[in-house]
Amino acid sequence: MYGKTHSTKSADVEKKWVLIDAKGLVVGRLATIVAMRLRGKHKPSFTPHMDDGDNIIIVNADKVVLTGRKVEQKMYYHHTGFIGGIKERSAKFILEGRFPERIVEKAVERMLPRGPLGRKQLGNLRVYAGPEHPHAAQNPETLDVAVLNRKNSRSA
Repeated sequence: MYGKTHSTKSADVEKKWVLIDAKGLVVGRLATIVAMRLRGKHKPSFTPHMDDGDNIIIVNADKVVLTGRKVEQKMYYHHTGFIGGIKERSAKFILEGRFPERIVEKAVERMLPRGPLGRKQLGNLRVYAGPEHPHAAQNPETLDVAVLNRKNSRSA
């Protein structure tokens, strides 16, 4: 009478490699697209409890753009574990620091579900500050995020 509900088996999962150039892209908009693809929600074979998303490589993560005054005003907090040990850093401090790719990593991480599956899916994300990446052997196909929506890119 009704069709059967499709549930993907781990043997049926096909993972593609996708390359995204983050130069001039808005962080939040990039992160939503990446999080969706890491989870596999763009595929008709999406299964919530399976890791059937793609492997994503992001290059030029140091050239991402934050809209408005977020560069100065957005704060990233962490706690040392000691009493009163809350620390804050501005987005500008991180972007100009040693690991500017962490802005993109954190944005994507916070859009994925928390738990063992979310951590596994986050492992399929590789973010590099510069234009080079060591995954040329995987023949990643390029995804142009700026073309998807005119609001996805801004000039710095």
